[in-house]
Amino acid sequence: MPNSICDVPGIRVGHQQDERARTGLTVILPDRPAVAGVDVRGSAPGSREIELLKPVRLVQEIHGLLLTGGSAFGLDAAGGAQKYLEERGIGFDAQVAKVPIVPAAVIFDLAVGDPKVRPTAEMAYLACQGAKSDENRCGLIGAGTGATVGKIRGVQHAMLGGVGMASWKKNNLVVGALVVVNVLGDVIDPSSGKIIAGARRDDGSFIDTQKWLMENPLNPFDAWGNTALAAIATNAAFTKEAMTKVAEMAQDGLSRAIRPAHTPFDGDMVFALSVGDKPAEVMAIGAIAAELVAEAIVRAVRVSNKLENG
Repeated sequence: MPNSICDVPGIRVGHQQDERARTGLTVILPDRPAVAGVDVRGSAPGSREIELLKPVRLVQEIHGLLLTGGSAFGLDAAGGAQKYLEERGIGFDAQVAKVPIVPAAVIFDLAVGDPKVRPTAEMAYLACQGAKSDENRCGLIGAGTGATVGKIRGVQHAMLGGVGMASWKKNNLVVGALVVVNVLGDVIDPSSGKIIAGARRDDGSFIDTQKWLMENPLNPFDAWGNTALAAIATNAAFTKEAMTKVAEMAQDGLSRAIRPAHTPFDGDMVFALSVGDKPAEVMAIGAIAAELVAEAIVRAVRVSNKLENG
């Protein structure tokens, strides 16, 4: 298996980026409408069409998912994905029109490239056109193009973040994860407990953000430019309530691999999509999803920073 969210049957992923401006976007397209849930933990989220994912809302399925740079400006790009889907007759049947439901969430990458250049609807349309069922690239691509990690001292002392993916399979049951890693905290390898990417001193050594906060609890700081976004997909058959629980449990993966996670300067958000009919236990899928999120985070920074075992 390519170790990608695309290992889940019926999932395609497309990327577009502006490498000069260091920003981009990623689309996740299910071949059939997906039952979806979401969990938001960070205090600085930027999003569109999130409220309708609550279990009590009318719309039961989504038709695409957009993860993008550009902060709140990047949300405009979702219109490009909607246009692509509408042209193919895909959307919620509102009788007079098929309305594609495309939730979107953003990272703040304005401080690392050109803040006047943001992902556009045209880029999202092109990403949909190029979406593939075997996409497995990680690193500085798509929504992760301008992603950085470890910003307690500012972006100039940070390391590269990026996109990471991971998957799990047993018999015919598959779970996959895609994470955009752009966070204030350091990235920890759960297998060793060691920092592998994060805020650095002038000599290049790691500060250890958690330790720094414990030693400086009253120090003011300005740590803009963050947020981790994750998407979980599975071919297990679940309701919106169940997928909301999977998204909640998957947030544990952020806490295992990012220290600290869910800060006031992060907009951490996890989506969970059900696109199949396989039987499974929600608790098991949630636990597996958390492991995959942590694995994808580690993979993202290893690839982007060209670390050993990347």
